[in-house]
Amino acid sequence: MSTGETNSELTHFAARAARLRTHTVLRHARDAALEGLSATELQALELAGQAADFLTPGRIGQLTGLSTGAVTGVLDRLEKAGLVLRERDRADRRKVLVTITGAGRERLDAISGRELARLAEVLAEFTSAERKVLGRYQFAMLEALRENAHPA
Repeated sequence: MSTGETNSELTHFAARAARLRTHTVLRHARDAALEGLSATELQALELAGQAADFLTPGRIGQLTGLSTGAVTGVLDRLEKAGLVLRERDRADRRKVLVTITGAGRERLDAISGRELARLAEVLAEFTSAERKVLGRYQFAMLEALRENAHPA
């Protein structure tokens, strides 16, 4: 493949990625609204739901780019709605740990259910081999994005 072909292909992928990113953000905002949340609240709830055990407010701020005050406001609203729980770390009382509640998990499951239906429709258009390539691409992109989510 020539450099010109490679650059053209890269430009094509970048343009599609930009459109995908825009529509993902818009879909995320609509999903949040359907659940009575702001997009930022849903983002924090998803982070809590994806955490192996807990997140700290500081880590939520790092990942989202939100200020300390903004994270506190988001967590106040999520906690008031019964979707997350904030507790002091038993080993270090200065540290606050954020965990998702059962009600928070139910909200995420409702969104996931809608997403799974859309995903199944799209994936049905691909062969098993093509889906494996798509899975490899998604994994590689997720790893690249995670690297950028860890500020030094």
